[in-house]
Amino acid sequence: MTTLAITTTPIRIRTLLTCGAVAAPLWATVSLTQAFTREGFDITRHPLSMLSTGSLGWLQIANFLIAGALMVAGAAGLRATIASVWAPRLLTVTGLGMVAAGVFSMDPADGFPAGTPAGPGVVTWHALAHFASGTIAFGTLIAGCYVLARHYARSGDRRRAVVSVVAGTALLVGNGWAMSGGTAGSLTLAIGAISAMLWVSAICARESR
Repeated sequence: MTTLAITTTPIRIRTLLTCGAVAAPLWATVSLTQAFTREGFDITRHPLSMLSTGSLGWLQIANFLIAGALMVAGAAGLRATIASVWAPRLLTVTGLGMVAAGVFSMDPADGFPAGTPAGPGVVTWHALAHFASGTIAFGTLIAGCYVLARHYARSGDRRRAVVSVVAGTALLVGNGWAMSGGTAGSLTLAIGAISAMLWVSAICARESR
């Protein structure tokens, strides 16, 4: 007689993982909807963070705060379900960085919001805090993807290891291109950030099942 052992994830952990699964789709949907509907915004010139400015800026601020909190929750769920110490830690910092990026918003600049003069404009202390928060969030998200790749490689899951590397590299290259002043740098940054975040959310969704 054969006994089948069925392992189920506790409801609390599934809830945390579901939060992580929702984080990236929520952030991407809210960001991109605004990017293509708000007057004066050009995703090839303006980073998605700039949506935090103007009369509707509260939408993107709330988007950062909520998605960041969901990311932290998802990282807590991963801590209980995957055999990696550092990936959940790094992704926790990513979420906290997103929350901080919501608290400290960018300045109006380069024609956005509509009516803002062209050019970089004045950089305030809270914009500098936003840049620092973003740097921390992106850096730990990139590192988190690479650590996940190592985790999956060790467990023999080659496909997920490769996707983890691709997701982390997409953000690394996109952010590097944007920081170097490359053409359409804000677009490459958006693609990289959304790709890496969506992969983390996909992992959370998988673990919740």
